[in-house]
Amino acid sequence: MLEIGSVIDGKYKILNEIGHGGMSNVYLAINERANKPWAVKEVRKSLDRDFRLLRQSLIMETDLLKKLKHPNLPSIIDVIDSDENFLIVMDYIEGNTLERLLSEEGAQPQEQVADWALQLCDVLDYLHTRPSPVIYRDMKPSNVMLKSDGSVVLIDFGTAREFKERNAADTCCLGTNGYAAPEQFGGMGQTDARTDIYCLGATMYHLVTGHNPSEPPYELYPITKWNPGLSTGLERIIQKCTQKNPNDRYQNVKELQYDLEHYTDLEIQAQRKYHNRLKLFGATAGISLICAVSGMGFSVAAGRKQGNEYQELIRMAEIASDSVTACRLYLGAAAIDESRREAYHGFYTRAVEDGVFSDEEEAVFLQLGINTHQYLQNFQKKNAGAYADFCYEMGNAYWYYYEHEENRQSRAVSWFQDAADYYEKEDSRVEEYRRCRLYVELGTFYQKVIACRIDGTDGGMYGVYWRNLTELKALNDAAPDREMITLRIYREIATRTVEYTRSFMEDGVDGNEILSLLTELEEDMQEIGQGATDAIRQEIEEIRWIIESARKMVQSTYRISQ
Repeated sequence: MLEIGSVIDGKYKILNEIGHGGMSNVYLAINERANKPWAVKEVRKSLDRDFRLLRQSLIMETDLLKKLKHPNLPSIIDVIDSDENFLIVMDYIEGNTLERLLSEEGAQPQEQVADWALQLCDVLDYLHTRPSPVIYRDMKPSNVMLKSDGSVVLIDFGTAREFKERNAADTCCLGTNGYAAPEQFGGMGQTDARTDIYCLGATMYHLVTGHNPSEPPYELYPITKWNPGLSTGLERIIQKCTQKNPNDRYQNVKELQYDLEHYTDLEIQAQRKYHNRLKLFGATAGISLICAVSGMGFSVAAGRKQGNEYQELIRMAEIASDSVTACRLYLGAAAIDESRREAYHGFYTRAVEDGVFSDEEEAVFLQLGINTHQYLQNFQKKNAGAYADFCYEMGNAYWYYYEHEENRQSRAVSWFQDAADYYEKEDSRVEEYRRCRLYVELGTFYQKVIACRIDGTDGGMYGVYWRNLTELKALNDAAPDREMITLRIYREIATRTVEYTRSFMEDGVDGNEILSLLTELEEDMQEIGQGATDAIRQEIEEIRWIIESARKMVQSTYRISQ
């Protein structure tokens, strides 16, 4: 440790220790010539067995900060690399960390938390929009300093990285448990701006509730569970920030920033107000909206801001109490700006959130002409990648959620094919392409199998079908989709095993392999069922019953003793 009173590099006199962590200590120092205080971060080489790796991280931190200039970020002044330690001299931020504030005062007023979050949004937006975007990855109260004027400063860039678009997976346990997003622990793709949004959401949760997400019960409950007086609007924002799937979070900081500025508009009372407004103007607005989206488009008068109209429709869709109204509003937003993913993804999310893609939801989709006319065509031209993602989502909507069992796969195949056509050309989308190709092949099997059975040409089809089905499960295990989709893959395996056991045997599929997979499904479902919703638990119970029937069918057909 540095000695109090010692002078570093002939310039910086150490006054006292002001902080410490597992690998470093921070001191207050003064440049006596300039009479200016600085913070000196010391990392001792003897504390780490592999200092080369640590040194590389520190150099990365200093190099990043040297490039950045923002009022909510510290500036690096000097870097000193000696035999015993590594020292970083930076701006001294007078104040306390938000972690210390929490320990002394407990939960903070929600208005104050929203203001801090807006400041942090501003600095994150700055980082994310650099020519080489910077992903911070370790937002938490201990890394945010609160100054006496109420402003906050983001400190400690030890886990930050410059975003590289083609890095398929960049992270292995970097970040802090409880605050870190799922993708920070490897195997779920690389971290991006949405990772920082998750961390900020977890930080807001801690600040406004006083409950540390890295301590038991390790769960981000709705904030009103802890304090019913808290804003339901702020609750919605925090829940959206901290979704496990990055696609279900805010897609950029600007979207989050807008909602934080208007979080009171998202209150349950505001939802009722918007719902009543929809009822009051239902006939007029409904007719004009349908006409607009189904061919006439939104005729935006000169001088009006399309972005505001788009955001207003998205906002109303998010707080709409029923899914059909929400779907209609999302499609209305898509017609205003055909290039943005948010409206299309919102439509898919609301359409399947209850586990059923209903006739009424499909009718809205078809009635408004979004699927066959100019809007999707323009969407594809302007944002081909997002269009492919939407095709994949609509394939899932039909395959796993469509109300009519007999038409699911046939309606889904064309969507998966369109997605596959794009993914095939992208080196970074290999896994998505493989999934889409499997769905196309499985769908083709379902389309042909009955006719082939009738004319006796179905021999050999079932072995290929089984391999495709098991490969789909393996891909989903490696990168899980929604829990309901995962379970319906399991249901498909169990159900088709009951139906095609004899055909599998005739095509050479090993009976013990089938039994092993059925056991694996049961074990996987046991893990999924922990803390699951009632709908998920009900789905699991139904699948378990099918698995038991499938196991008996396999044992009987293959003559395998129990």
